Formats: sequence, C-alpha cells, structure tokens
Amino acid sequence: MEKTIRELNGTVCIEMEEIAPPKKQILSSRSFGHPVRDYQSLAESITLYMSRAAEKLRKQQSYAGSVYVYIRTSPFREQDMFYSNGMTIPISSPTNDTMQLVNVALWILKRIYKPSFDYAKAGVMLGELVPAQGVQSDLFSMGQTSPKSANLMLAMDAINKKMGKESIKLASEGFTRPWKMKQENKSPAYTTNWEELIRVVR
Repeated sequence: MEKTIRELNGTVCIEMEEIAPPKKQILSSRSFGHPVRDYQSLAESITLYMSRAAEKLRKQQSYAGSVYVYIRTSPFREQDMFYSNGMTIPISSPTNDTMQLVNVALWILKRIYKPSFDYAKAGVMLGELVPAQGVQSDLFSMGQTSPKSANLMLAMDAINKKMGKESIKLASEGFTRPWKMKQENKSPAYTTNWEELIRVVR
C-alpha cells in the first residue's frame, strides 16, 4: 500500500527496464491448418519453426545448449487415437547456427514420429541459452560453430531483414506448405505492413 501511495505521488519505486533481458528459452510452435500424417510435412514444419527460433536466438546474441522437439495429435478428436511425444537433446557445443539446430531437431523427429497418426501440432524449444560471448570453444567438437558458419548466418539475417522474411531460407522448410495454419481470419498488420495499412476512400 505504501508503494502505491508513493507511486501516485510521483515517486518511482520500480525502475523500468529500458532493454528487455534475454530470454532463457525460445519456443516456436503452431497448430496445423489440417491434420498431418506424413513425415515429410512434419519435417518441413519442424525446420520452419527451428529456423524462426534460431533467428530469435541470434537476435538476442545467444547460443543454445539444448533442443526440444514435440509433436501431438488433437486431444479434441475423440474418434482418433491420441499420441503425444517429445524429446530433449543436449548440444555438446552451444550454437546458434540454423542448419546445425535443424539437424538436431530432425534427428529427434525421426525418433518420436509414428505413422498412422493425424498430428495437429508440432513445436521446438531452444534451452540452456548462454550469451554468445560466453561460449567456450571445444577443439574436439564436430558441432562447433565455425567463423564461416557465423558469417553465413549474419548474411542470411541481414538479407531477410532488408528484403523481407524468408527471402533466404532452407529448402527443407518447404514451399507450398499445405499444412500451414489457416489465417483467413487473421487481423491485418496495420502497424507493421505497408500493404495492410487502412485505406480511406472519400
């Protein structure tokens, strides 16, 4: 109560953070537009979600020390058998390289995927995040992020920022993506997309 009174009188009791602290975990997941059964479609979705998570990871200048992947069917379709599974794999040398993270994610997917199920959702999560400047080099690790890899990721992020999202992407993300979430009822992005600005006709 005392703090509330002091705040109302103009005394700042809690300092606002000008810069948001780095996230401790980065999650990327979506429900599918329709049930997905084949492995290829699941692999495309996992690749896409991991690409987005890796981009966020680099944006906050962090490396990931573990990868989690999960898939599940819909709990609301009583006529179908329910299946849900996920797995976490630690990374010996933390990385923020999209291709390395995708390889780990697809390795997990192959082990948790079961055919004959209609999957409704999939997702990935990057954990054990550490600042990029605090990563210890490991001379014996095959997964160590090389300067060439780091430069490639920098170039990819720069081009996508300048030319638009997914101007450059991994082919394994897919192109037609029939499994993608339906967005017919999505609200226009008035504040972030020039093409969706409100037009006033007199």
